[in-house]
Amino acid sequence: MSSKVLLATRLYPPEVGAAAFRLQALTRGLTDAGADVSVLTTRPPRGTDDPRPAKGVKRWPVLRDSGGNVRGYVQYMSFDLPLFFRLLAARADIVVSEPPPTTGLMVALSSWLRRRRYVYYAADIWTDALAATSAPAPVVSIMRSIEGVALRKALKVIAISQGVADQTRQFSVDPSRVVVVGNGVDTETFSPDGPAAEPGYRYFVYTGTMSEWQGAEIFIDAMEEVLLRFPDVRLHFFGQGSAEAALKEKAARMADDRIRFGGVVPPAEAATWIRGAAGSLVSIVPDQGYDFAKPTKIYAAAACGTPVIYAGKGASAGMVAEGGLGYASGFSSTEVAKAMIRLLEEPDHGRAARAAWVEDNASLRTSGRHAAAEVLRAIEEGR
Repeated sequence: MSSKVLLATRLYPPEVGAAAFRLQALTRGLTDAGADVSVLTTRPPRGTDDPRPAKGVKRWPVLRDSGGNVRGYVQYMSFDLPLFFRLLAARADIVVSEPPPTTGLMVALSSWLRRRRYVYYAADIWTDALAATSAPAPVVSIMRSIEGVALRKALKVIAISQGVADQTRQFSVDPSRVVVVGNGVDTETFSPDGPAAEPGYRYFVYTGTMSEWQGAEIFIDAMEEVLLRFPDVRLHFFGQGSAEAALKEKAARMADDRIRFGGVVPPAEAATWIRGAAGSLVSIVPDQGYDFAKPTKIYAAAACGTPVIYAGKGASAGMVAEGGLGYASGFSSTEVAKAMIRLLEEPDHGRAARAAWVEDNASLRTSGRHAAAEVLRAIEEGR
């Protein structure tokens, strides 16, 4: 008899995002191992309906913000509260929970009532990111308590990196119940092979989430210095996030249309823009409690062979430097501008090596299989 696994997540393809792709890879890994998988998720925003709904994916209407995202406490609750009752009605050997912590709390409560176990898939420490924003201290404190409950009550915590695993210690999680499975990207979509954008000028690209703790405004400031040397260069942003409006406002103060925002695009289109870029830009504001993170956009860029400029410090800076993925820069516009100018001046001969590094170290296919194995192992441990 096959094991029955239930995934609880507000994000799942066809929505675009690292969490959605990671859980899809987990689902494939579980299915390949013979498990029966069901996914409790949201109805995707208009314009992204999947013409071929995946088997076992059960969707529920949800409130979204003006950008079409399930982001914000009201939006979270519109998913989490119905989820609680959906979980109570569902049969499973084990449940897998994805952040935010409010979803983890619903999974923890329903699992206690149903007397079954759950696994918490920790892609990050959610409240560390929240604390790096302008969120009120009482809100951070409450959410940290909720995240602690979700982590401690899990039979197993699956972390995407050693940095995330280490951060779980602040919640008094038993280290023996935390496993690292790695993170990655779809190396079939993000690869050096395929079309590259040719807009008629050189450009840099920023893809993915634009949050306060990422500090992407550093690249807009750096562009002012870059344009003094290379007035033909442009900067393209693709994605969305809480800082998007502020970034657009800052970019609008420049004299012309040299910084452009393309919104959320399908992965294949993002890969096209990454392949054609002089460099892909990634940043994390240092000393905000998030220096341990390794953004997926680093892997996506390197998988396409494109050099990365990482502004910040910590785990990502070391990975970019040691892996030969591009340049690690201090978090200052002057240092970032120097790295951007260097990429514009020097020929790039490292595309194949970067793509090979990602295939060896950050394939989503591999991390999905590892995560699936840990979930199935948790079922046996629970028995």
